[in-house]
Parts: sequence; C-alpha cells; structure tokens
Amino acid sequence: MEMYITRPLPPRVTEAARARFNVTERAQTTALKPGEMRAALTLYDVVVPTLGDVFDAAVFAEVPRPRCRLLANFGVGYNHIDVDAARAVGVAVTNTPGAVTDATADIALTLMLMSARRAGEGERLVRAGKWQGWHPTQLLGMHLGGKVLGIIGMGRIGQAVARRAHLGLGMEVVFHNRSPRAVEGVSARQLGSVADVMAAADIVVIAVPGGAGTRHLIDADALAAMRPHAHLINIARGDVVDEAALIAALQDRAIAGAGLDVYEFEPQVPNALRAMENVVLLPHLGTAALDVREAMGMMALDNAIALAEGRALPNPV
Repeated sequence: MEMYITRPLPPRVTEAARARFNVTERAQTTALKPGEMRAALTLYDVVVPTLGDVFDAAVFAEVPRPRCRLLANFGVGYNHIDVDAARAVGVAVTNTPGAVTDATADIALTLMLMSARRAGEGERLVRAGKWQGWHPTQLLGMHLGGKVLGIIGMGRIGQAVARRAHLGLGMEVVFHNRSPRAVEGVSARQLGSVADVMAAADIVVIAVPGGAGTRHLIDADALAAMRPHAHLINIARGDVVDEAALIAALQDRAIAGAGLDVYEFEPQVPNALRAMENVVLLPHLGTAALDVREAMGMMALDNAIALAEGRALPNPV
C-alpha cells in the first residue's frame, strides 16, 4: 500500500512506516495546498495529514472516487478535516487521542505560570540588558497557590490540567463542560455556563475541541465576564477565542493577561498581540516533545496497519 506523509515526522516513525508501506514523505513543513490534497487522495491508499492540511468538503467534491481509504491524522484535533465529507466518498478518518494529553496539559501549566508571574516580561528585560537588579516592587505578578482555576472543556486534557493545578499548585478548580463530568482525584465544581466560570476564576484555561461548534466560544461577552486581574490561557484551537475581542480586552485592561499557544489565523499572529508585554506567545508547542511526537506517529501508523490488515480502526472519529 502507498502511504503519503504530509510533513516530516520523527525518524523512528518514518522508519516504522517504511517497514509496512511504500512511503512518500513530503519534505516541506508548511500545510498542504488544495492541489496537493487532491493529488494525495488520488495517488495514495493512506494519507497522514496534520494540523493545517484542510481536507474540507470542496477538496473531496473534486475527488469523488479517491484511491485513499484512510486519513490517519497526526494529532488529536481533526477540525481541519470534514469527516462527513470524507466518509461520503469512502475515506475513514482517525486521530491520536491519549498520546497528547499530558504534554498539552504541561504547556497549559507553563502558560499559566508565565502569564501570572510575568515571566515573559522578565526574560525580555534581562535579554535587553535593562535589568538593574532586584527590588521589592519589580514585576509583581499573581501567586497561583489558593487561587481559582476555571477550565472550559473537561475532557482528557482539561482533567490533566485540573490535576496538576489542584494537586501541584493547591488551586481550587471550577469548570464548564457540555455534559456532566466527574473529575477523578480532584475536587472540582461544575458550573452552569461559560460565563459562570469566566466570572469565578483567576485563571481560565480553554481546553475544548475545535470545530464549528466551538468557534468564537470565547467572545467579547465571555471575556467581559472575567475579572480585571484574571488571565486567559488557550491551548485548544485558535479560533475558539475571538482574537479581536481578546485584543480589545487586553488593550482596555479588562483582563490582566493572556497565554496563547494557538492563534485564530495560525501561523499569523497579530502585531497587536506581539506588541503587548502582558501576553505570552508560544509557537504551538503543545505536543512538542520527541517522545510525544513519536507516540502520536506510532498511533497514526497503528491505524494505517489496521486498515491494511482489514481490522477495525483503533481510533476512528
């Protein structure tokens, strides 16, 4: 079977893939263009796409009888793939849940601490050669111990963030989820709405899946519910947050700060965000650890092997 990998993957993953498939690995690190996606569906049995490879309905409409039988997505989020359109032309879609949970939760904690403790500002101060030494009122931030963490979306990643914050930092946890959810090992209160969580929390972490149902879930009204000293952290998908509304809230000092690993029009980051000292900006590092990326790749490969062997797919979406 012919496999097409749309971005360079860790060598261990590529070697394992080559042991089972005839593999073509694209050298570029940028997202596929529409013509490349159409060609992939036409020429290969399995395609391993990832974030930014937008297999939307229009792409499938132009390839109504694809050779491809599986999009083995490299990543847990799959809002860049129109699953219904894929299914309509006989293409299955899988993802890599579980492998990304702890690494993404770690990035949430990183952003929480960096934003609340003004670590980005401090690092820039030192690098610019402007630090004049310690003094009692320098870069005073917010200590997280005993504060309230609000989580929007209590899936695997949300629960992992809750455990770290509650057990490691001593934070109280409140959350909103579409359905009732018990959180193992953590005393957490489920609140009735997004606005309730935004109003109650000192730090808000966004951990919902991407897609049409959550686009701009965090809009101007949601941000207006936050308190002036609170910080917003987004580790979900960029368009879950209305970026223009977030910029306005930060510029007006309606909230104290933000920590972002994802962006609405990624990889474009607005100049307004880059100019603000009270915003921490990371280049989508959520799963950026070698062992995690290897685990993701091997999970995608497991789905492809299952297809080749005529078995049920381990991680269908």
